[in-house]
Amino acid sequence: MEEYLPLIIQLVSGAVGGNIAGSLLKNSSLGTLWNSVAGILGGGLGGSILGMLGLSGAEAAEASSSLDIGSIIGSVAGGGVGGGVVMAVIGLIKKAMNK
Repeated sequence: MEEYLPLIIQLVSGAVGGNIAGSLLKNSSLGTLWNSVAGILGGGLGGSILGMLGLSGAEAAEASSSLDIGSIIGSVAGGGVGGGVVMAVIGLIKKAMNK
């Protein structure tokens, strides 16, 4: 279970990040459901990119026997930022296509 916990944290924080970005960017918001879906995708993507760079919480969790606060914060940050960015990009694309 510990190997999947960073991914779960990234996906949940991605959904939260997507909804926060949607509330800040009212014109680009996709609605709560689609903000969450885009955020989940972005959370997974953001966590994967940070993992490739060696900055993810997943590598820290694998190196130690349990999750520490640094790996949890890394997963939350990667997922939240990734979720917000992907939601904003999708929202801007949707807005541009509607014109």
